[in-house]
Amino acid sequence: MPELSEPTGLTTLPYTVHPIRTERLLLRPLTESDVADVFAYQSIPDVVRHLPWPLRTFDESREHTLKRAGFTLLEKDGDGIVLAAELAGPDGSASRVIGDFSIILRSSENAQVEVGWVLHPDYQGKGYATEGASAMLDLAFGELGAHRVRAELGPANTTSASLCRRLGMRHEAHFVESEIFKGGWGDLDVYAILDREWTIRPS
Repeated sequence: MPELSEPTGLTTLPYTVHPIRTERLLLRPLTESDVADVFAYQSIPDVVRHLPWPLRTFDESREHTLKRAGFTLLEKDGDGIVLAAELAGPDGSASRVIGDFSIILRSSENAQVEVGWVLHPDYQGKGYATEGASAMLDLAFGELGAHRVRAELGPANTTSASLCRRLGMRHEAHFVESEIFKGGWGDLDVYAILDREWTIRPS
């Protein structure tokens, strides 16, 4: 059995986010110019039904996008960063924002963060979610030094559950009626993965 290192909390704080390039995406902070693209997926009922957001008007979506554009620093528990997933055009130039990925610092003392994502349905099933989420886990474990990364989602969100499994995350818990969601009691599933498990995952 491999020897485990002595537990430590996050030692990389404060952390300011920077753009990340993957094979097909540029992950970078949201800007005002992304409002129309973000509204395109924030206004789809089948997308929003899995998120703690209401359906928004264009102006409401703009306000929400500009607020999240400021989420670029992790310093204390509860802080979050949000990165737009910008699709590269055929010549490598900027195309459009097809979704966004987030990290929330849940416990700096215990080196634990939470990841989340949302993707326009037109771009699902093409590997973009796996590509972007993998980059966020690389950031969480590699740059932040997280020990454990989790994702929380409703049981009906089967698309995200499948993504969690592709990432090597295990289903750790199912909480029955643990929170008020969309005006009613909702169940919650928790998926998670440890740093050493991410390191040895099959490529």
